[in-house]
Amino acid sequence: MHVATPPAKLHAARTEQIILFRVSGQLFAVSSASVQEVRSVDSLSGAATEINQPSLRKVRHVLRRGDKALYVINAAVHFGLPASPAGLVFVLRKTRTALLVDGMDKMATMTRLQSLPLAYCHEERNWYRGLTALDQNVIPVVNPEGFLTAEEFALLDASLPPLETTEETPSGSTELPQ
Repeated sequence: MHVATPPAKLHAARTEQIILFRVSGQLFAVSSASVQEVRSVDSLSGAATEINQPSLRKVRHVLRRGDKALYVINAAVHFGLPASPAGLVFVLRKTRTALLVDGMDKMATMTRLQSLPLAYCHEERNWYRGLTALDQNVIPVVNPEGFLTAEEFALLDASLPPLETTEETPSGSTELPQ
């Protein structure tokens, strides 16, 4: 008796749109769905307030949006890379953070997200969702919620000056579709 083997299931690859960006010459990726806006650094000059929290060198500015505070993370400091001039800010969706980056390379489609190797064994395990391969390069895919811990948010919130007036969001931003 011959038993027919079932046909192999064809799974459509789960794809995800990503934004490739650079920090100090290093290439990173972030899900485009997690980026609410892309702004020029210049557009923040009047909107960002300087804050001083010596234990968190990666955060030097805060953006007020109504009663909400968005903390601006210097990606070079966060990732332990040499200082570089930031040109863009990614306002991240579903977080209270914005990310200073050197520039955006391009949009791409990610078809596979690999788990982090065990060499990523400290705080950086929270920084990344995993790794992807694109154009013969292995690229870390950042976790948009991994830039600040709950304790760091509490420390930053406690250091904020009281809210004086609500300012309108300045122009110069590009809203990304959800």
